[in-house]
Amino acid sequence: METLAEILEFFHRGYVDYRPNLTIDCAIFGYHDGALQLLLVKNKIFTKWCLPGGYVRKDENLDQAAARITAERTGIENLFLKQFKTFGEPGRNSPQSVDVDQLFELTGIKAGDPGWLEGETASIGFYAITDIVNATPQADYFSSECRWFPVDKLPPLGFDHDEITREALFTMRMHLYHFPIGKNLLQQKFTLKEIKQFYEVMSGKQLNASNFPNKLISLGLIVKLDEKLKIGAHRSPAYYKFDEETYNKALAEGLVLA
Repeated sequence: METLAEILEFFHRGYVDYRPNLTIDCAIFGYHDGALQLLLVKNKIFTKWCLPGGYVRKDENLDQAAARITAERTGIENLFLKQFKTFGEPGRNSPQSVDVDQLFELTGIKAGDPGWLEGETASIGFYAITDIVNATPQADYFSSECRWFPVDKLPPLGFDHDEITREALFTMRMHLYHFPIGKNLLQQKFTLKEIKQFYEVMSGKQLNASNFPNKLISLGLIVKLDEKLKIGAHRSPAYYKFDEETYNKALAEGLVLA
């Protein structure tokens, strides 16, 4: 939503197009240059940073809603998205994180006004993974900032988004060993050292220098190229790439990397 008119239409008549009390919150992880980061939004009426999220439209399913929200925030479609948990503790959307004066100044709406946005809300948690280079974080009318933070240096988050983030990171790292997710986050060709570093950053664990790459090779997930990285007089490491057919099958059906 980019204009005040759109915001007011959403507040007053959003129930026509959106499902009341059902939202999506997305933990969008970004990888680049050996670092893992999380995309956060600073909403003008919230006192803390939050995960990107929004209400589910009546004409879309949950996966479509998550894809729409992540595309709106990153500028990228067809991200790797996984649903991981529903959050519905009483009081999770308490107005304590809302700046009521700022809400009134921006919209003329008073906190507590009866409407379709009142009441307890359950949120479906999704996580997504993207390359920061390809993402263009988007702020809208209600957002003053939308930017990346290192996962080990996150600010305090509003509502229950600290819990959602912890659960998302834990689940993503569990899924990492069952779904190959590196194809769009690494260069088309890479060394074994580079893919090992990628999985170490994503998993938060130190991996065996030879066993883990050999596992990827034995599964047929990556294949060796007749090309090497030129690094002067030192031994030049070979380049590898993902095998397209094996990768897509593993992404659809799952596999075991551990």
